[in-house]
Amino acid sequence: MKPELPRYVLPTAADAGRALRRLAAAGWTTREGFTLPRSPWDVSGQRLVLFGRVPNTETAAAAAHAASRGAGVVAIVDPTSAVGRALTGDLKRFGPVHHDPDSPLEDPATNPIARLVPEQRALLERLANGETIAAAAAAEYLSLRTANRRIAQARALLGVRTTREAVLAYLRQRRGE
Repeated sequence: MKPELPRYVLPTAADAGRALRRLAAAGWTTREGFTLPRSPWDVSGQRLVLFGRVPNTETAAAAAHAASRGAGVVAIVDPTSAVGRALTGDLKRFGPVHHDPDSPLEDPATNPIARLVPEQRALLERLANGETIAAAAAAEYLSLRTANRRIAQARALLGVRTTREAVLAYLRQRRGE
């Protein structure tokens, strides 16, 4: 299974430095700034962590966009500020967000269903109720492409090859089997 992508919203450069040193020691490549090349779209296999200060909503949007493409993010912004709260909310759509530079990244093998982001759980729940991917995407206000991408990420996280297997694994783990 893929490791959890790092997502940190930290108030100081010193905190960010601590988190970045830990990530670099664990094999992550760190790069300042939140812009990514246009291609390839998905950079999650590159173990890339982007970092920098987030002074405004435009930079927060760039950081969230990088996270959507599979990059880790270490943002330096006061988590209680309007920009920090907005960025935290956006990043939570992709998984857990840490506010402590020393918090370890969890192993998805310990509880894969807990690692699913809300969109993935909602899609799998709708599929379990018999909806098609297209119907589930429309009901969750997602494009079909985004829904397929979220389901593919859920399959990888759950360690299965097909969407049917993902739905069954989701149901088994939800029931605690």
